[in-house]
Parts: sequence; C-alpha cells; structure tokens
Amino acid sequence: MNFYFEAVNVLDKLDAKKGSIKGVLASVPEKNRKRTAALVIETLKYKQVLSEVIEAAQLLKQEKKITSRNLALVLVHDLLLSRGIQAGDGPIKQAVLRHKTRLTSEFTRAKLKRGAKSNEELAQTDDSRAASIPRYIRVNRTCWTMKDALKTFQAQGYELGDPLSSPKSFKQDDHIPDLLAFHPSARFVDDPLYLSGKIILQDKASCFPAHILAPPARDNAVVIDATAAPGNKTSHLCAIMQNKGKLYAFERDRKRFSTLKTMLSKAHCTNVEAVNSDFLTISSSDPKFGRATHILLDPSCSGSGIVNRMDHLLAAEQEEDDDSDRLNKLAAFQLKMIRHAMTFPSVQRIVYSTCSVHAIENEHVVRQALKTEEATTGGFRLARRNQVLPNWHRRGFPEKLDDPVNADALVRCSPGEDATNGFFVSLFVRGDEDDASERAMKKRKEPAEAHDSPEQPATKRKKKKKKTVKATET
Repeated sequence: MNFYFEAVNVLDKLDAKKGSIKGVLASVPEKNRKRTAALVIETLKYKQVLSEVIEAAQLLKQEKKITSRNLALVLVHDLLLSRGIQAGDGPIKQAVLRHKTRLTSEFTRAKLKRGAKSNEELAQTDDSRAASIPRYIRVNRTCWTMKDALKTFQAQGYELGDPLSSPKSFKQDDHIPDLLAFHPSARFVDDPLYLSGKIILQDKASCFPAHILAPPARDNAVVIDATAAPGNKTSHLCAIMQNKGKLYAFERDRKRFSTLKTMLSKAHCTNVEAVNSDFLTISSSDPKFGRATHILLDPSCSGSGIVNRMDHLLAAEQEEDDDSDRLNKLAAFQLKMIRHAMTFPSVQRIVYSTCSVHAIENEHVVRQALKTEEATTGGFRLARRNQVLPNWHRRGFPEKLDDPVNADALVRCSPGEDATNGFFVSLFVRGDEDDASERAMKKRKEPAEAHDSPEQPATKRKKKKKKTVKATET
C-alpha cells in the first residue's frame, strides 16, 4: 500500500501547486520513481472521468477508511483501468472492492455518455505543442566526446537529419554544442548510455542557464548551483568545468537532496560537493562559499512554460494567469534569491532562470533586481547580448522593463514555437566584468598582432644587413 501512498503524496503536492509533475516526481526515491510516475500520469489522464465515477458511486461518503480523493483516484484507477489494486488484502483495498460492481457500472455509464468505444478515448489527450519538441539528450562530456556519441548513435541506425521528420533522424543542436535532438517518440530511459550516465535527458532550454553562466574550467574555480535538484543543470556545469575546481550544489529538501546525489554520482561528477541546506541561509562571508565567482539561480517557479508531454494534464485545474497571489509570492522569493547571490563578495556572474512564461516571474523580477541596494552597491547590471546566447532569436519583453534596451539582454523560449519548453534566462554581471573579459581577449591577441606587425619585416632586414657587413669585413 506504500506505493499508493507515494503516488497520493505526489498528487497532493500537485494540487497544492508545489511544482511541475516532473519536478515533484524527482523527489520520489529513484527505486520507486518509475512505477510511481506511471501511476500518477495515468491517473491524471483519466482524472476527470474517475472523479465522476467516484462521486456517482458515493465511495468517499460510504468508506471512511479512504481518507482522501487522491487515494480513491489511484485505487479506482488500478481497479478499473489496470491489473487491479496491487496491494495485500488490507482494509483500504477491501473498502474499494466492496464497491467494485457499482464503480464498474458508473464507469460504463461514463463511457456511453461520452460515446467512447474504448478506455483510451476517455483519456485526456496530449498537449499538441509537445509534438513539435524533439527528444533532447545532452552528451555528458565528463564521460566521452560528441564525436564518439555521433558514431555510436549512427552505429545504432540513426541518421543525421531533421529529428521531427523520422523516428531514426537526429541532429546536433545549433546553440548548445553538447546537445542532440531526436524524434519526440525516441525513448532512452532504459538505454545503457543513459543508465551509465553517458547521456542526460534534458530539454534544450534547460541547458541554456549553465551554458550562459559559462563557469571556468580551472582548478581554482568556485561555482554555486543554488537550487540544484534534480541535478541536470549541476551536471552540465560540471561538464563545462571539465570536473575542475569546486562546484557547490545546494538543495534544502531531504528527498530531493538524495535524488541530487544519485544523479551526480551517475553523471560522474567528481568536483561537486552536494550541500543539504537552503542557499538563503548560507552567509556570503563564509570562507568556504564566499569565494564563488559564478552562481546559478533556477529557483521554484510556476512551471507555466512546461508543456513537454506531462504538465498539460494539470492545465484544466491550474490556471496560472488567474493565480496572481501565488505568482507574486513566487516573484518575491525569486527576487530574494537574486539579492542574496549579489552579496557574495567574489561573484562576477549570476544567471537567473525560470521555466515560466509569465513576465511577473521574469522581466519584472529582473527589473526589480536591478534597482536593489545589492545591485547598486555591488555594481551589477545585465550582461550584453553578446554574452547571452547572441544567436538566439527570441528576447525579453521590452514593454515589461524600465529600459526597453535591456530586453535584448534577456532570453525567452516560447513553448511549442521554439522547439523547446517555455523558458527565461538572464545574466547579471559586475560592472567591471566585461572590461576584464575584453582586456583578457586583447592580451590573448597581442602576440599574434605583434607577429604580423609592420616592424617585423624591418627587423628582418636589419638583421640581414648586419650579416652582410660582417661577411664583408671577413
């Protein structure tokens, strides 16, 4: 019965809007996650008709042992749509079985009412936008190279081409160098490459934050992922850093922290120290963490940009646009995270990202962050477009910012239209960060420029002349 209680816990969190389906499922222990995810998703697909059946059969009124609607939903789902309730003959199972005839009758009536010829026709259909989003996998560079990955997939029968045109077509992404795009129907959860950590299942937009933060691959590098679980972005940061330096990954939730550690181990991340603490409680003057120069912030958000195959199941009940109170609370928390990150004395770059499409969590938060005391005294501003995925076409909303020019420094992804989920990314830099980068680039160019300078031929001629004189004297 514990399996059903795990599924009920997930459904309760979704009802309380504590995250996306994917995010909440990530907190389930890995050994139970696959089975729990299947039950949760299938229950949500049939939730409308199952709720109608439970209500018509008066199950909750007559059986007090069934303590919640979500418990009734998962049990009735398995009774009517699966292989039966997978539990021992305890009092809760018996409470449902006593009503099996009535429940079956009401289910048949619901099918007739909808004109459904099969059970599948009763299920909520997929979000049509998901069909335009490829199945993305990130090649884990801590294990192998993109060259080897391309050879491996081609040896498996995949051919380079448009990933949406054929189940056997795939391509290397145009913006993220270690990302591959496959047909949406492709499945890799049981693939040995996934199980060994060589590939990571990660949406393209989710790869933007680590790519834009661009932490250095140096032994003395110190980087922070402030809200790390389940660990995809953390492992991406690790790969970019080539497992060098130190990457601190914070996660306050105990279950999600366990998931994070499992993910990092699977991804062969040896430079990461996972910290089971709330980033907001960490002092920026701490000698251990205060040396961080790069911080990634991907805090809790509404998840309104997620359409990839699952969260459309919540759309009927979670109208984010109407939930202004919740969005305001999320925005206040998000701003608090940015302000705290700006207090770290050595930080030069801060990425703030969300999987939300709402300006209140995106442009509005950035606008407020730029006006805070921390931004003013710390000398923070938005990075220029050339540092923030310059070739990406969709930028921020100018009308939502005090200075419309800042919109060009922001990255947006529109769900369905950009072959990704909905996403938002911004990069804050200290005022002198660009100047330091430009000086470093100029310095790197100097030797080449000196080699090709006009004086070079003259120097050669001078040496040649000396040689001639010497020969004459001899």
